[in-house]
Amino acid sequence: MIRLIALDIDGTLLDSHWRVPEANHEAIRRASARGVEVALVTGRRFDFARPVIDAIEAPLTLIVSGGALVKDRRGETLVRHLLPSSVAREVLEATRAFREAAALVFDRPLAAQVVHERLDLTNPHRLAYYDRNRDYIARVVPLEDALSAEDPIQVMFSGDVAGMRRLVSTIEAAPVGARCALAVTEYEARDFSLVDANRAGCTKGATLAEWAASRGLDRSEVMAVGDNFNDLEMLRFAGLPVVMGNAVPALKQIGWPTTGSNDEAGVAAAIDRFVLGGV
Repeated sequence: MIRLIALDIDGTLLDSHWRVPEANHEAIRRASARGVEVALVTGRRFDFARPVIDAIEAPLTLIVSGGALVKDRRGETLVRHLLPSSVAREVLEATRAFREAAALVFDRPLAAQVVHERLDLTNPHRLAYYDRNRDYIARVVPLEDALSAEDPIQVMFSGDVAGMRRLVSTIEAAPVGARCALAVTEYEARDFSLVDANRAGCTKGATLAEWAASRGLDRSEVMAVGDNFNDLEMLRFAGLPVVMGNAVPALKQIGWPTTGSNDEAGVAAAIDRFVLGGV
């Protein structure tokens, strides 16, 4: 019996227009009414996920920033796995050639949650991100100076797919590669990729396992639904992993159950099939 549903947001809960299909809303409401806990498990910061959170009229647990934080709907931090500043400095040192792609992310109320040294706003993806997050973004030169007061959640990078693959190889080949966890999200059709360097051992899956244990739940009572590389550990932990129809091929080839795409309300289909029994 499924007692906890873990849902990725982008490419899973949201359709390709970044909206929550009404069928997904309704399925979540019905599952919650049956006493099933629903957790949104996302690489997004809490405040970047807030519009999605606010749109869902059901109790939610929020596992954000790739597993670095667990928050309630009010934004109160319940679990925190921060990246030590010393490790963040090593990541920045190893990736100097990617400085325009880099940012530090902090667990702060509003201003300066995301700190850049340089931000290339000619890149349409970064410009869109800036427009949606301008109240949270600050600039510090050099970026390392932003680490003087507190540990960050993560070092975040974004850019074209090929460039971010080179970044991943650079970090993995450096000594710091063993002291952090890399979460990769790729959108090949848009030639855009996100790479987060989190605390070693910190993944969506590890924090989902920690949260489930704190709730007295066995992994057999957990269903997870995802679509991208950074969902892999979460899917591996869940007793019932479900892959979206629009997932990257590497996930679909594993042989886990699949559901419809994000434009077909695949989340609702999975909840109806595996949790609500078609009711």
